[in-house]
Amino acid sequence: MSKLVQLRNAFRSMVSSQNRSSPVSSPWMLAPMRRYLSAEAESGAPASETDDSFLRSANEGLVYGRIATQWAVGKNMLKTDVIHLLEGCDLSIHDVKFDYNRAFYQTGILLQFPSKTAFNKAITEINKKGRFYRLDQIDRSQWDMKNSFDGKAILMQGVPRNATQEDIERCLSGCNYEPSSFQSFIRLVNKSDQFAAETGEREKETVRVVVVKFPSQIDATNAFISKHRNFCLNSPISVRVLQ
Repeated sequence: MSKLVQLRNAFRSMVSSQNRSSPVSSPWMLAPMRRYLSAEAESGAPASETDDSFLRSANEGLVYGRIATQWAVGKNMLKTDVIHLLEGCDLSIHDVKFDYNRAFYQTGILLQFPSKTAFNKAITEINKKGRFYRLDQIDRSQWDMKNSFDGKAILMQGVPRNATQEDIERCLSGCNYEPSSFQSFIRLVNKSDQFAAETGEREKETVRVVVVKFPSQIDATNAFISKHRNFCLNSPISVRVLQ
């Protein structure tokens, strides 16, 4: 019985000594806190501030511009031609979009510059070339709204109105295209130069055009090379690559 009393008194004494010591001053309590404070001091800023800084640096400085078609481009102009025109402005093919209307006429070229300095340099380059081009600054919303064909689609012009999809597929025989991507339109175009020379007039005529998409730029380029000035139901067609 005396041993039980001694054990009980010893236990009470141990608990009492732990209660008198502060929990913050206990080494095993301070160790995690020291590690946390050390990590926070090394980072220099909370995680939320770091994330915001990353987002700001990702979007900071982007400037968007547009070259109007009537000032600049032909229907066969490529993205690489634009990059060569604005050499030294830090542009890639992903920073260039061709602007088409619903009839797939080119109405302009949209550009994404990495900084205001690059945009100003582009204006300088245009001035050096005699100001045959006009570059205006635009909002990012205009850039985001436009999709790019990226050279993976062709425009077939002059397709007979009575041609079926099977007739068009027969015309594209040997090409690696996406059959489900066919889009057909009727649009107004200028009559041929021969008609203008004979009559002295520049009249409009309606023609059927078909947009066909391809898995890659190489497939679309091969279709342009092999099918331009080809025939569909004995009617000549013209082909160009959409950028």
